Amino acid sequence: MSIFRELTEGLPRQAPGSPATTLRALGLVRGLPSRPRILDVGCGPGAQTIELARATGGWLVAVDIRQRFLDELAERAGEAGVLPQVTMLNTSMFDMDFADASFDLIWSEGAIYIAGFAEGLGAWRRLLKPGGWLAVSELTWLVPNPPAQPAEYWGRSYPGMGSIERNCQLVAEAGYVNMDGFVLPPQDWRNYYEPAERRVEELREKYADDREALATLDEASREHDLFRAYHDAYGYVFYVMRKPAA
Repeated sequence: MSIFRELTEGLPRQAPGSPATTLRALGLVRGLPSRPRILDVGCGPGAQTIELARATGGWLVAVDIRQRFLDELAERAGEAGVLPQVTMLNTSMFDMDFADASFDLIWSEGAIYIAGFAEGLGAWRRLLKPGGWLAVSELTWLVPNPPAQPAEYWGRSYPGMGSIERNCQLVAEAGYVNMDGFVLPPQDWRNYYEPAERRVEELREKYADDREALATLDEASREHDLFRAYHDAYGYVFYVMRKPAA
């Protein structure tokens, strides 16, 4: 756990993304009130939380199970001048006890996989007001027959990973409408991996004599290298959808 925390804490992002991508996905959301109530599930250090606060003028609840990420978000939100709009909540996405129909928009970048794509769609639907929107980014196969190396790696690391077609089917089965979305560009992966790779190299020096820690670092490097080699086979996809108004 120590090496995992050192690998992730203090980095600008915990998943591929960018301000431009957050705003592009937000642009697919229509008819929000002037100050929407927004839930950001698995917010991490909150790069997207800050963009949503700026762009919507809304009130946000940012949920994450790691207090360090919430502390980083509070500091960054203060620097951005949006801290009064953001409430940080240290809890698991499995333990969210908000009342039904609490939010106009639910957002989750790179975190719904923790619940499972279909499971998250189903569990979070009750939290949306009628006509409310859900926007999530999810690791997705982009080809019908993935190459052997990424298929083996992600089959072990994320066996629930689906195709765009399958995920669109799950969106419909969960009762959402007006589904739209797009594949995140490669630059969004660089925004995530390049700081992470620098952290890996720092930790290799620190843990040069720790075989277990080095094995964890090797696995992180393999993930980075796989995407470079097979970025046409898989990627993150933003799925934006609406709960019917009636």
